[in-house]
Amino acid sequence: MHRTTKLAMSASLVTAAALLSTSAGLAHATTNDPLRGDQWGLTQVHAEQAWGTSTGRGAVVAVVDTGVDLTHPDLKANLVPGATFTGCATSGQPCGNGDFRGPDGENNGDEHGTHVAGIVAAVANNGTGVAGVAPNARIMPVKVLEEGSGTFEDIAAGIRWSADHGADVINMSLGGLAGTQVITLTGLESSVTEAIAYANAKGTSVIAAAGNSATPACNTPAWEPGAICVASTDRNELKSWFSELPNKADLKAVAAPGGAGLISCKDDIVSTVPVGTGAVSCGQKDYDYYAGTSMATPHVAGVAALLFAQGRTLANVEDALLDTARQPVTGLTGLYSPVYGWGIVDAAAAVKFPGAATTGKGRKGDRGERD
Repeated sequence: MHRTTKLAMSASLVTAAALLSTSAGLAHATTNDPLRGDQWGLTQVHAEQAWGTSTGRGAVVAVVDTGVDLTHPDLKANLVPGATFTGCATSGQPCGNGDFRGPDGENNGDEHGTHVAGIVAAVANNGTGVAGVAPNARIMPVKVLEEGSGTFEDIAAGIRWSADHGADVINMSLGGLAGTQVITLTGLESSVTEAIAYANAKGTSVIAAAGNSATPACNTPAWEPGAICVASTDRNELKSWFSELPNKADLKAVAAPGGAGLISCKDDIVSTVPVGTGAVSCGQKDYDYYAGTSMATPHVAGVAALLFAQGRTLANVEDALLDTARQPVTGLTGLYSPVYGWGIVDAAAAVKFPGAATTGKGRKGDRGERD
């Protein structure tokens, strides 16, 4: 499809309007990160229970999104070199290092990718902000969106670059509007579909947001073969009102915490945002509370990083994610439902799934590691 075809971020950043005190903190958090008590998403996916087995060290997650604040104190120790594929004009791609400001040096409302990155792998136990699902994994910032949108071709280029540069996992908290599956099903657009297949062939997992328009199927690119589609749950493990149902032909679909988007800040997902851009209404300067399948997706990408750090293959990582995901209330595994897919991802169960290597350090080795 031609270059002007746009993909919007799957989360319209359904942001809470006010900070209320009705949501209790988590009594058993074990890190010293000040906002850990608000991170009910980590508790829902049983992240801390997995850290005794894997913290993601050696795994790399590409955040293919709006770019990342490379100076954020809760992220910079976990960053590896990234790239920019939007706004490159005649200079060719890539034309930057994945910074959220892009080639023009301006923040054009592109805080989203920084928030996603923090959910995946914010540094834990540093006395600052939040902890990521995989706190020792590395984040590869890949900017393919500007002002919340981008072309299929730029997104496809970002996927391919990520796979070629050592990403174990590609997180795509972005998507087209409901119904845009038709353009890939009819072959009018194939660049992202082909890029996902390319990444999978290199052993890279692609995790994508289901979408936020409450329709019965995953939007593209989550709809595409080989991508794991992620729907959103609230803090009570109910489907978030805005979330697409996680249904797609290959049944690669799960659920994860994405927030309520209606009630209060603390009912949404707190994570990093570019320094100084946090909402005053939620009481934080360098952090903010967002809701959307965009926030659910990096919870799953973080769990995938924990698994790749155990030396697993792509096929085994996907089996571990899907087979150990649990249906709410019943806790049943191995059961598919149209509301939750295979269920809410469970980090503690996934890292115990058979198939881990005797030594980990990620599928592609311990590259990008910083002391």
